[in-house]
Amino acid sequence: MFENLTNKFEEVFSSFKKAPSLDEKQVDEGLKTIRKALLEADVAVDVAKEFINKVKPKALGQEIIRSTSPGQMVVKIVYDELVNFLGSSNSTISLNAVPPVPIMLVGLQGSGKTTTTAKIARYLEKNNKKKVMMASLDVYRPAAQEQLRLLGEQNNILTLPVVENQQPTDICRRAISAAKLNGAEVILFDTAGRTQIDIQMMGEIKQVSSIINPNETLLVADSLTGQVAAEVAKEFNKTVNLSGIILTRADGDARGGAALSMKHVADVPVKFLGIGEKIDNIEAFYPERIANRILGMGDIVSLVEKAADELGEENLKKTEENLKKGQFSMEDYLTQLRQMKKMGGIEGVMSFLPGVSKIKSQMDQAGIDEKIVAQNEAIILSMTKQERENPKIINGSRRKRIANGSGTDPATINKLLKQFKMMSEMMKKMSKGNLKGMADKGIPPELFNQLK
Repeated sequence: MFENLTNKFEEVFSSFKKAPSLDEKQVDEGLKTIRKALLEADVAVDVAKEFINKVKPKALGQEIIRSTSPGQMVVKIVYDELVNFLGSSNSTISLNAVPPVPIMLVGLQGSGKTTTTAKIARYLEKNNKKKVMMASLDVYRPAAQEQLRLLGEQNNILTLPVVENQQPTDICRRAISAAKLNGAEVILFDTAGRTQIDIQMMGEIKQVSSIINPNETLLVADSLTGQVAAEVAKEFNKTVNLSGIILTRADGDARGGAALSMKHVADVPVKFLGIGEKIDNIEAFYPERIANRILGMGDIVSLVEKAADELGEENLKKTEENLKKGQFSMEDYLTQLRQMKKMGGIEGVMSFLPGVSKIKSQMDQAGIDEKIVAQNEAIILSMTKQERENPKIINGSRRKRIANGSGTDPATINKLLKQFKMMSEMMKKMSKGNLKGMADKGIPPELFNQLK
């Protein structure tokens, strides 16, 4: 997400940082590039215009002229404004009400509302330790209720049983009674969508809302629709007073315009990002972290949280202990490769690191892609236990056997062994807290040289 926007911002900031001083012409040219980048990212025209209008006077202010590092000061100003436009602070789901707390999800058809309902249920059970019930009010789309029932069954989430030919208002009342009987603390109502906003849909949502009196009304919107998503949010907000937005398919959106426009246009916070098809592929929306990603500064906090969530505390502790001892075997490397796959592969991990465009450029130059992870895994699996523990014993005949077993060749085995040696040295440096020789941003160039 934000790949195109990040590249443009990094380009502008690079020229700002190199300049010993900044004049009005330089700032104007930089802001023109940023405005163009925002519009290309499908940010609403009014939002892009207002953003530039707020940044410009500050970028030309006395504090910039007097600053010893004017380029850095401009970056700080842009960052602060981005955070303001994205929502200032993280906004969580409010559960401060008498249980069962009703939460209503609304949106157009095809936005991923039903899947998102299950994702939010899992999120609340996992992170808030709440027992959740899901109820489908979509009596129009074929198999919509069945879809939610299956999602509940597959993920062990309590779901209201389907009763044929029952109307949404009756389903609401039945869900509230059933939630109380089953001890559910939260009820998620998955409402019906339409291919476009119409009076009938809005009327039904209003009626349902008056019955359940939701503590939260969350709009589920497809981030790939860009400015359209922002306008949809505006229309829904007129009818049901939205309390938040969930952007789906954020992982497939290289532009990021919807995320930047939503808060400003609809005047409600983005609360979650859907980042994949799996039930756990949803993350809380933190404006300051997103601003960091957009400006190419990375998001190490989210990366660490993702690692802890995906890999588990036990695996992380084991890796940490090995690092402290300065130990790093081929078995450890295999574990790291598998962990990387769990976290979305090379690109998934790199997207959280500072200087992401520089890293991707290095990767392209070195010919590194996701195939290397699978290939290296196959090579390590073709080694004996002894060879994994002590790769130094791998001689010519062993290389040939490993190459045959992994469908590669001895030259590829040599590349992996060189790469492993580099990784081992890096891990030893990290275990001693000595980061000298490691790249300030991105991956060490010497590691890429070994991979070529």
